Amino acid sequence: MTEIWKVSIPCTRDEARTLTADNLFVSSADSTPTVVASEIDSKRPDEWMIEVYCQEQPDPDLLANLLLLSPSAKAAGLEPMLELLQDEDWVTLSQQGLDPLRAGRFHVHTSSDAPAEDPKLTNICIDAGQAFGTGHHETTMGCLQSLDHLRRTGHRFRNIADVGTGTGLLAFAAHYLWPEAKIIASDIDPIAVTVTQSNAELNAIPLGNGRSHIRLVQSNGLDHPALKQRSPFDLIIANILAGPLVALAPQIAAASAPGTVLLLAGLLSRQKAEVVRAYVREGFRLKHSQLENEWPSLTLVKAKKYGWVRKPHRKKSPLASDYFGEC
Repeated sequence: MTEIWKVSIPCTRDEARTLTADNLFVSSADSTPTVVASEIDSKRPDEWMIEVYCQEQPDPDLLANLLLLSPSAKAAGLEPMLELLQDEDWVTLSQQGLDPLRAGRFHVHTSSDAPAEDPKLTNICIDAGQAFGTGHHETTMGCLQSLDHLRRTGHRFRNIADVGTGTGLLAFAAHYLWPEAKIIASDIDPIAVTVTQSNAELNAIPLGNGRSHIRLVQSNGLDHPALKQRSPFDLIIANILAGPLVALAPQIAAASAPGTVLLLAGLLSRQKAEVVRAYVREGFRLKHSQLENEWPSLTLVKAKKYGWVRKPHRKKSPLASDYFGEC
């Protein structure tokens, strides 16, 4: 093993959730740091820790940029804590404390833990590596439970998109729930696409274009030609942040058809109304909400457009309900 440097920075839960690799790592380092965020103590839910793993000693520019990940630490005058990890398996170290979890019918674990022996559970092995989404965050938990709820209530899907796939966990869950479906998983981060490919191999999930396969693409939103070619989808999953969810509403609506089910997550409770409004404007209706602490997972359905027929003796202007039938 080569030596690894770990940088630790305290942060808030909101700061941990809004981490992004864009334009933060301006330094002389040749390799991209790996970022892991975790809760310090469940009794203090707003106190989190950012841990950054680097393959060479961070220079002052990199340390200064890493501190931008936590405005609260910078405002408090805190400095990043630097530690040299010699001859350590740093991927395993970064995932210590990530106990296996149960969400619906899914048992999610890392490669350092044994799969569940209960035949009623579906095991998914996820090693985060250089991407986010081990399943331990409330948004991913809520999505897994919402997907399981869709399956239990009789929904069937044949053409699925997972936008912002991270480690591929939700695409894998959809594959197990609807094994005959064609699934395409995308992420703006090329590292996430590589990690998802490794995790697919780890779980013996076939990659490719056909049914029962998952195709992986790097894409900013739904811009990739493969996403446009496969649309409209009957299920779209997007576990990202509230801002991108609102911005992507027109793209997602364009990739949908009447009856398309949409699963959204990555937003806080206080952002729910804004996100729902953005999709109602695009013809969706909220059907179900799964709440994990302050993180809701929203299930919406694209309304069926039957066309408006004037009702007898109606004098006022038609309402939106006149244009959209029940789903």
